[in-house]
Amino acid sequence: MIDMWYGRGLVAGGTSLKSLLEGREIVLAPGAPDSIGARLVEAAGFPAVYMTGFGATASRLGMPDIGLLSQTEMTEHARNMTRAVSVPVIADADTGYGGPSNIDRTVHEFLQAGAAAIHLEDQAMPKRCGQVSGVRLLDAETSVKHLRCALRARGTADMLIIGRTDALPAEGIAEAVRRARLYRDAGADLVFVDGVKKIQELEAVAAAVEGPKVVSIVDGNETTRLTAVDLQELGFSLAFYAVTALFTATRAVADALAHLRAVGTPAGGPPQHTYEEFSRLVGADFHKDLDDRFAG
Repeated sequence: MIDMWYGRGLVAGGTSLKSLLEGREIVLAPGAPDSIGARLVEAAGFPAVYMTGFGATASRLGMPDIGLLSQTEMTEHARNMTRAVSVPVIADADTGYGGPSNIDRTVHEFLQAGAAAIHLEDQAMPKRCGQVSGVRLLDAETSVKHLRCALRARGTADMLIIGRTDALPAEGIAEAVRRARLYRDAGADLVFVDGVKKIQELEAVAAAVEGPKVVSIVDGNETTRLTAVDLQELGFSLAFYAVTALFTATRAVADALAHLRAVGTPAGGPPQHTYEEFSRLVGADFHKDLDDRFAG
């Protein structure tokens, strides 16, 4: 049952995320493809939301994560999410969308959007989801410079900068570890080796990379056998579950529509929120109260 209303306006989430990361427990941040998904993540009791680029591309375009969304679209998506929830939103900032000037603007746009953290990856454009083949990398020296540019643009603001490498599927575990260490040494607040599919790969990253680390657990990979406690014991600080909500939601919608098509009525189909539950989720009571108190 969802019976709460949420923070409105831009949230200064960076400090809260820092505080969470300074705690003793790993921070779990399920992915949300959109603002309603972000509210569901918060309502479920999670301390942070991950704005997944994979989910954002699917929800806005119905297309794969192959670098199709622009900087403006992604920062607008982040802004809508931070307005919808009161927990920190961690955003996918892709490659920074170009050279140093683009990266500088990207950081400032996400700051203005209220993001608690962003991650920047070392792929060449057009980028693609780190779980698929065909990833092309920038050279490590250029990637370090781009990360330093982002850190300079961030300045003293609270937003965290996560250095992400997609070297694992492209060049193997040794290069992924090397790059993660370079990004850590360049000043990234956390480092993130994406594209991990096997427990052995995840354990190798955990053992070889010191300092605050991000792990992404993708449904369908064997890493889902590891619990949050397992990930914490391995030394990870922050865990994304980028596609759990998205894949569950699309399966549920597909099943409901198949039932409606076959039977001719939604009655007897998959479980749903009631109208009242959904109204509470989107804050209808808050807006009704505004009308009751202030409408002419």
